[in-house]
Amino acid sequence: MAGVNSQEERARDLGMTTEQLTGRTQQRFFEPSEEERFVYPWAKDVDFNKRGEIDADGLTTTEVNRRIREMMAEGYGTIVIRNPRGKHALGVGILNRLNLIIEGSIGYFGVGLIDGPNVRINGRVGWSCAENMMAGTVVIEKNAGSTFGAAMRGGDLVCKGSVGSRTGIDMKGGTIIVGGDTGALSGFMMQRGRMVICGNAGKNLGDSMYDGMIFVGGTIRSLGVDAVPAELTDLDRAWLTRKLRMYGLLPERGVDHFQKIVAGKQLWNYDNLEPTEKKLIL
Repeated sequence: MAGVNSQEERARDLGMTTEQLTGRTQQRFFEPSEEERFVYPWAKDVDFNKRGEIDADGLTTTEVNRRIREMMAEGYGTIVIRNPRGKHALGVGILNRLNLIIEGSIGYFGVGLIDGPNVRINGRVGWSCAENMMAGTVVIEKNAGSTFGAAMRGGDLVCKGSVGSRTGIDMKGGTIIVGGDTGALSGFMMQRGRMVICGNAGKNLGDSMYDGMIFVGGTIRSLGVDAVPAELTDLDRAWLTRKLRMYGLLPERGVDHFQKIVAGKQLWNYDNLEPTEKKLIL
């Protein structure tokens, strides 16, 4: 008993207390009329008509990213990066409204951890592009590597070419659109959001997905554990048509041929199943 009391005293000393949450209501923290609360307190006031350029040739990634922040502080709302030379981690951590145009290809972890900018990359990207993206748009004109949009939370992430494996792994929101094909295990452990593959999908599509939707315009090599076909509704067709038209990816024959994949939800209570039941699911 003395040990329990000492633990409680130690917890109180550290400022930790227990709280009964039963019966509490969810508060609203944002109002549409309060525009200033939709941006970070430190966000820069930029003018999209004020345009500047960065020649990345000869600069390190750190120097380029620092220059982007300096230009935003100077009010530049449109920034063009020339000669990126496949540098890794370009444009990461931008938590501001911005038009960012990258004239060329970039390497791994490009434009990750962003919240708000509109990015256009006129080339290719490496692994894990837009990882943990929270808001904004990213459009890649060519192809992308594996783990495209990993742990994405919001916004639109678009690759007009093909992407590698594990696209949208651990996806938590937003929209991923691929104009070409995607590799194996795309949508693995997907939790929320929508993924649109205009071409073909590799093996184990949607494996262990918890929620969300995957739309495929081509063939599916195989479905993963607990990923099941679903009916394409009129609402789905309207949404697909609007989204694909926005980025110039709407097929001439429309969207009626798309297949819809969702979670079977057999894994939701996986830990409560008996061993023999688990084998049936897997």
